[in-house]
Formats: sequence, C-alpha cells, structure tokens
Amino acid sequence: MLYDPAMNQFTCMIDLLAVGADDATAIGAPGRAPMSFAALRALSADVVASLNGNGIGRGDRVAIVLPNGPEMAAAFIAVGAGAVTAPLNPAYREDEFDFYLDDLQARALIVQKGVETPARAVAERRGIDVLELVADPDGAAGAFKLTGSGEVVEPAKSGGFADSADAALILHTSGTTSARHIGASLSLSADDRCLNIMPLFHIHGLIAAVLSSLAAGAGVYCTPGFNALRFFQWMDEVEPTWYTAVPTMHQAILSRAPRNADSLQASRLRLIRSSSASLPPQVMASLEETFDCPVIEAYGMTEAAHQMASNPLPPAERRAGCVGLAAGPEIGIMSEEDGELLPAGAVGEIVIRGPNVTDGYIENPAANATAFTDGWFRTGDQGTLDEKGYLTLTGRLKEIINRGGEKISPREVDEVLLDHPSVGQVVTFAVPHDRLGEDVGAAVVLSEGAEATEAELREFVGKRLADFKVPRKVLFLEEIPKGATGKLQRIGLAEKLGLA
Repeated sequence: MLYDPAMNQFTCMIDLLAVGADDATAIGAPGRAPMSFAALRALSADVVASLNGNGIGRGDRVAIVLPNGPEMAAAFIAVGAGAVTAPLNPAYREDEFDFYLDDLQARALIVQKGVETPARAVAERRGIDVLELVADPDGAAGAFKLTGSGEVVEPAKSGGFADSADAALILHTSGTTSARHIGASLSLSADDRCLNIMPLFHIHGLIAAVLSSLAAGAGVYCTPGFNALRFFQWMDEVEPTWYTAVPTMHQAILSRAPRNADSLQASRLRLIRSSSASLPPQVMASLEETFDCPVIEAYGMTEAAHQMASNPLPPAERRAGCVGLAAGPEIGIMSEEDGELLPAGAVGEIVIRGPNVTDGYIENPAANATAFTDGWFRTGDQGTLDEKGYLTLTGRLKEIINRGGEKISPREVDEVLLDHPSVGQVVTFAVPHDRLGEDVGAAVVLSEGAEATEAELREFVGKRLADFKVPRKVLFLEEIPKGATGKLQRIGLAEKLGLA
C-alpha cells in the first residue's frame, strides 16, 4: 500500500545538508575515502540538473532500486533534493516490481549500471525511463553519475531544488522533522559517526541512520548490508560512536562478541539504538554488559516517519522492555471498541498525531477511514502509558493470539522463554486449532552448544505463566524466518512452518 508519510516534513534535502561543515564527513564506507558535506551538496546539484535534463522535476516520482551502500545513501539524498524519491527493495520479484511501479506512477527508475534486476524489464514495458547510476570506485564514498537513455526530452516543467511545499519521499508499507527528533533523543553532534547496517530501502536505515546523522552535521558510514561476520571488522575500521539495528541483528552481533575481545576493548560506542521490533530485556542487558554503553530502545513506524517514542539517554531513566517517552508525535492510548482515549495504566491501541505523522494513504479512502479516529492515527499496536508518560508495548493487535477467547501477547511468552539458559532466539505465534480457533506455538533457536526438549521448555513456561499461555507446540529451528528488514515475522509463520 502506498502512502505519503507527512510529505511536507520530508522536504528541503539540500537545506538539511547545509548543517554540516564543508570538510566534515557526510557519507563514508569501509575501505573508501569519505564524501564531505560540500561534495554531497555538489553531487545533489549535479543530480538535480541531470534529472531536470531528463524531464524530471519537483513532484515527479523516481523509483530507486540499488544495493545497500554509500551510493544508495547519496542517491536517496540527491534525488530527494529535486524530485520525489521512492526506494524499493532490490530483492523484489518481477510481479512485485510491476505492482509497485504501477502503484507509484513512477516517472523514472534508477538502477546501478551492470547490475541485473527485473525492475528494468518492468520499467521498459511500462514506458518508464530507466536511468543508470554509474558509481565512481576511485572517488569518494557515494560518488556517482546518472546516465539516461540519450533520447531528447523536454526539460522539466518544475526544475531546480525542491522547497518546503514539495514532497521528497514516498515509501510502501512493509523526514527531516523525524530525523531531528532522533538526533535530539540521541544528542547527536558533528563529533558522531554512525555505522549503518540497516537496509536503505527501509525507513529505519534512511531516517534513523542517514538523515538523523546528516541533520546533526555528523557522518554516516554505509555498509553493503548487515553481516554479523564482518561487523567487528567494520567497527575497527570505522570507529563509530553509535549504530542502530533491529533485535535479531543485535542478537547475531552478540553471538560473535566473544570472538572479538580486542574490538570490544577498542570500541568508541557511546550508545546503541534498537528499533522496529521489541527488544527483549535479556538482549538489552547483554548488549550493555558487552559493549559497556547504554542501549536506547525506540519505537517507530513508517507512517510516523519512523520515530514515535524513545528511551532517554543517561542519566535520565531508561527502562528495559519499555520504548520510553514520546519523542516526535503526541501519543495516546485508545479503546479498541469505542475509540475513546484511555487513562494512564489502561491497555489499548496506541494512537499518534503530529506533524511527522502521515496525512493518509494515497488513493485509498477505505484504508484512511479505518486508520484515523478523531485526528489520531491508529498504529495497530497495543500498549499502555504510565503516569510518567513511559510507553510499554504489549503486542501487535493482529499478532495477539485468541485462544478460545483468552487473549495472549506473544511477546510475553517470548520473554519468558528467553530466560531459559538454552534459548538463543524465540518467536511465539498463533497456530490454528479446530476447537479453540487459535493456540500458542513457539519457534526456538537454541544457543550454541545448548540442549533442551519441548517438554522441558513447556514446563519452564508453565511455572511462570497461566496454563493457557503455555505453547502447545515448540519447534526447534536452525534459523527463524525473517522479513526483508531482519525482523521476525509472527503473522503467517504457522503457514511457513507447515502448521497451518
């Protein structure tokens, strides 16, 4: 589904770049010379002129299908300075590209020269201009040029840099305002450097890593994508002050930490950020002990231009298992039945409103009718706010397991299972049941060298939770299926594992 996440906030990319000092690092990459803010501003001007020469200007939508790396980060910024940028997952199949390029109504598609992708054939079939990004391997990280088809086209009707009334980013479901919220939450400054391991077709990497850094005049170092085997090598080379990731990535990094004692001792990390999925308290504690720095769990979603809440930095209170205080939009808890706002301590649907919250889904009135109530956007997440304003997630409404009328939060079961010394990763999910409708299932990855039986784990949970919350089926896996951004997927997992 296509939507416009508060487009009036994702604007003036070129103004955002004005924060950084000319010679300060804007974009870096392992093994590459960094690109300065001055060079990124110049690249943006060149790209906007190239787009204008190909008839593409402000308001025109440009799909970007590029692998992770500094060129993707630079293209995202440069294209957004003069057109509407729309990053797409390079792993999509032809049918998926056909749907998204049609839904997007793209004027052009940017792909990397020499890299095969089914997006090319789809674009050509639909009459969409294909522009090739030609990377400069000998230049600064992110340096590239755009080449067009060579056909003569009329210049863009609305050329030049975008202004504050122009859209800059469109994303499909899976901002400068939000980037500054993140920068404020983490106290980012020009002295910081972020090691980005998140995919750059997703808002977590684009906003939390790239834009938040640039908006603070800081540098962001872009890897080819997450690789636990290379993470500590990148740490040694880049010497980052922070990184942001999803919980499964943190867990993979922790599994490699014992082999990298020298890197841990030399680490300059002043914080670690986690978002896009709930961080188990056990993982947070292990990260803080391993890296000797605070872990800041945040709560975000694409419809809010990523960040909605964040735990504060020390010395303020941060809580394990909690996503912190409002750090962007206003947050409320709403009754799922009558749409009334609930008092502190009550459990209900998390709702948000504010300048970085989407105004609605493009050309989808049915979705908009159900997504908004009295000006509040309904996130689909369940949670509670305490008297101090700290937000705790209790589950995703669509993921709540309904076992014969008993509602079970899968996250609650996850956290109990993770306390078992043999359990490395776990995801609890709904499995079909003839009589009850749904029952509780759990997919478990055991810690390296550990052993456990299904009966043992069920007994362990049964000593801590009510009987109806105990998994009736426990599957032991080498790896739990994940989505494109590395998040564990509960919905549809029973079908994937042959339990539907």
